[in-house]
Amino acid sequence: MKKDSEIQKDVAEELAWEPMLRSDEIAVSVKDGVVTLAGTVSTYAKKVVAEKAAKRVAGVRAIALDLQVKVGSIFSRNDSEIAHAAMEALKWNSAVREDRIKVKVEDGWVTLEGEAEWEYEKREAKESVEKLIGVRGVTNLISLEPKVKMTDVKQKIQSAFYRQAVMDAGKIQVETLNDHVILKGKVRSLAEKTDAENAAWAVPGVRQVENNLEVDYQSALAAY
Repeated sequence: MKKDSEIQKDVAEELAWEPMLRSDEIAVSVKDGVVTLAGTVSTYAKKVVAEKAAKRVAGVRAIALDLQVKVGSIFSRNDSEIAHAAMEALKWNSAVREDRIKVKVEDGWVTLEGEAEWEYEKREAKESVEKLIGVRGVTNLISLEPKVKMTDVKQKIQSAFYRQAVMDAGKIQVETLNDHVILKGKVRSLAEKTDAENAAWAVPGVRQVENNLEVDYQSALAAY
C-alpha cells in the first residue's frame, strides 16, 4: 500500500501536469489515503479539474475539496450575465434539451433544474455551464425521466464493462432492482470506480446507481 507521503507527491505532480492549474494555488495533504485539496482558485472550472486530477492517482481513497473559488475582477460577471451565458451554453450543446432545463443564478452559483431522459444529458448540462466566466459553483438538480423501459439492464452494464479496457470487469458485480443498480466488487483506483459508475449510468432506464465498489490498491500496484 502506498504511503501518504507518496500519494501526496503523486497528487501534487498530477496537479502540476494540468496546464489550467498553477502550483501555488492548491495545497495537498494526505491522511490515511484521504486527500485534501486546499487553497483558492480563480474559476470553478479549475476546482473541477483539480478534483479529477486527484482522482486519477492510485492510492487515493477519498477526496476532501477545501478549494474556494474567488472570482477576480477580470472574471467578474453579475448573476444576470451568468444566467444568460448559461442559457446560451445549453442552447448550443446538441446533447441537451435546453427547453426542459431551468437556470437559476445567485451570487455566482448556478442551479440547474428540470428533466432529462438520460444521465449523460444531465452531466452535459452541468459541464456546459461549469466553465463559464464568473461561475462559483454548480448545483445539478435535473431529474431523470427516461422513456426507455428496463430490459436486460444487468447484461448491458456488464457488456459495457468488458468493452472498456480501463476496468477489470471480472471483479465487478452488478445487481439490479427495478431501475436501481448496485455495483459491488473491487477496482484498482478511485478513477476506475468513477468509470464503472459512469458506464452504469449510461445504460437506458437506469435512474439510480449505488456504487459500493472498493478500491484494491494491492492489485493496482501489482499491475505496474
